[in-house]
Amino acid sequence: MSNMITVDNLWFRYSEENDWALKGLSLEVKKGEFLCVLGSNGCGKSTLAKHFNAILVPEKGDVWVEDINTKDEEKLLDIRQKVGMVFQNPDNQIVATVVEEDVAFALENMGVPTEEIRVRIDEAMEAAGILKYKDRAPHNLSGGQKQRVAIAGIIAMRPDCIVLDEPTAMLDPNGRAKVIKTIKQLNREFGITVVLITHYMDEAAQADRIVVMSKGNIEKIGTPREIFSQVEWVKSLALDVPQTSDLMHQLNAYGYSLPTDTITIDECAAQLYKFLEE
Repeated sequence: MSNMITVDNLWFRYSEENDWALKGLSLEVKKGEFLCVLGSNGCGKSTLAKHFNAILVPEKGDVWVEDINTKDEEKLLDIRQKVGMVFQNPDNQIVATVVEEDVAFALENMGVPTEEIRVRIDEAMEAAGILKYKDRAPHNLSGGQKQRVAIAGIIAMRPDCIVLDEPTAMLDPNGRAKVIKTIKQLNREFGITVVLITHYMDEAAQADRIVVMSKGNIEKIGTPREIFSQVEWVKSLALDVPQTSDLMHQLNAYGYSLPTDTITIDECAAQLYKFLEE
């Protein structure tokens, strides 16, 4: 599988007076994968994400979007069309007074023909589950609905990759679930590469791979099962684990022998049922 994004020995600091925010990171994001980035506050997650579409560029090292180096200023538009970003607060990305117009905004600025804009915005709103809100004012929508409007605006640009920086941080559980459902659908059904930064372990458990960061470094990369089975290590980084993994870990502390790589509720229930039967 070829790479969507390649990070090669990335060093970055916000000024010479600051410590390094990123310290020699190397990472490959495969095309079509769902990658999650975890880490405590201040570890460099958002700084790394902003390198994926050249909001920031390396002080040392390189970041490649397919075959384009993000330091190539002449290719900035190409990079932004390949990699779209969705931020924590959707209000910072919504610019129009009607949902439909907001989704169309970037396309109009890109010079996309009018007839194609119509097709793209309908497809994007349908994919994001907000078509029924197309004539509504964004400020009258819920937080989750606004976030899906922001996602639709990115989808309409037809990027190969979407980077989402804590998109559910300001949402209630129902809004979170709907946004994650939309993200998974874009990845599974449309083949869009997804990079998700989150503090919610149940969201991370749904990814293909997890990158764990600490103090500007990548500590470990693995599948959700590989990462969350190491409960004590994850907690030592001031992070949590899915409740299922934590339950198994706590039961094992009382002398039981249960698999700690259990990350879904159904798996946890099946393992407990099996244990009780035996």
